[in-house]
Amino acid sequence: MGRKHLALTNNIDHLSILDENGILDLELEPEITNEAHLKMLHAMLLGRRFDERMLDLQRQGRIGTFPPIKGQEAAQIGTVALLRDSDWLVPAFRETAAEIMRGRSMESVLLYYNGYNEGTIIAEKQRDMPMSVPVASQILHAVGLGLAAQYRKTEEVVMTFFGDGATSEGDFHEGLNCAAVYQAPVIFVCQNNQWAISVPLARQTHSETLAQKALAYGMPGIQIDGNDILAVHAATAEAVDRARSGGGPTFIECVTYRVMMHTTADDPRKYRSEEEVEAWKKKDPLLRYQQYLLTKDIVAQNDLDALEAEIKQQIQTAIDRAEEQMQKLGEPLAMFDHLYAELPASLAKQRAELAHELDDIDREVDHG
Repeated sequence: MGRKHLALTNNIDHLSILDENGILDLELEPEITNEAHLKMLHAMLLGRRFDERMLDLQRQGRIGTFPPIKGQEAAQIGTVALLRDSDWLVPAFRETAAEIMRGRSMESVLLYYNGYNEGTIIAEKQRDMPMSVPVASQILHAVGLGLAAQYRKTEEVVMTFFGDGATSEGDFHEGLNCAAVYQAPVIFVCQNNQWAISVPLARQTHSETLAQKALAYGMPGIQIDGNDILAVHAATAEAVDRARSGGGPTFIECVTYRVMMHTTADDPRKYRSEEEVEAWKKKDPLLRYQQYLLTKDIVAQNDLDALEAEIKQQIQTAIDRAEEQMQKLGEPLAMFDHLYAELPASLAKQRAELAHELDDIDREVDHG
């Protein structure tokens, strides 16, 4: 009887290996092959330049609204680089760089943001789920995949991404609890970019960290500098090894920043200061990684210049192909198909009106 202290394991580590000033912790520097470094560099740079080009396209009216990823490349590439082709990626909606590294084409991304369902098609052997816009809903899907892999004894690992805002959703807590109870091989990657649209982290949680939420569910958790790809890689390597060997799930909090807007329909100047944004720009993950590779003589400046030119051409080729496909895709009336066995009268009326308008457009085109 009485009141007594319970000895609980409640420590959370913060990991940083390469800081924004280029200072490297040699004792913690992970062993990564030059080939792996070059692959991650390509993926990070492609993700950044494609993101910038998509913003240009959106402002020109050539694609619809989309969520930029600028500033979060290290948190995505440093994690998925450790997955096998047989593992599963379950993204949220801001993981374009990770998806492309896993094999999704840029053409697919462009089609998706132009509203073509062909942009959602996943190759038959691709172990990647489509992007999930409802906040935190994908976490449950990831846990289901993890339980299936565990039941089938496949040694597959499941990695799911979400933002800091997702930790306020019930799906997040249900998913982590279930994964921990059954020791499912799931890696939960939180891209803590400080803002859930216009809601700052301080109004999302009273916890000192997001990583400590893992403790309540009895799983390992770690907070890392999400703009330091070496720290991201090292922490993920531990989590992947743990999951693959039957050690259960891990929660990784990548502390990073959403440099751009939430989506291109958002104006972040209304809720955050330019001083805050400029301070985070100095912690740029891509520039930090490039300088590290130059210092280590893994790349030279002329290699970076050549890679920039190569990626610029890759992106332009993808845009040309996507826009060519869009000329051949899309029957507007198809939006009314596959929803109801029998179309309701209200939608049947709308379909007829649209068909009439399309006929008028065709007649105008025919008559020059």
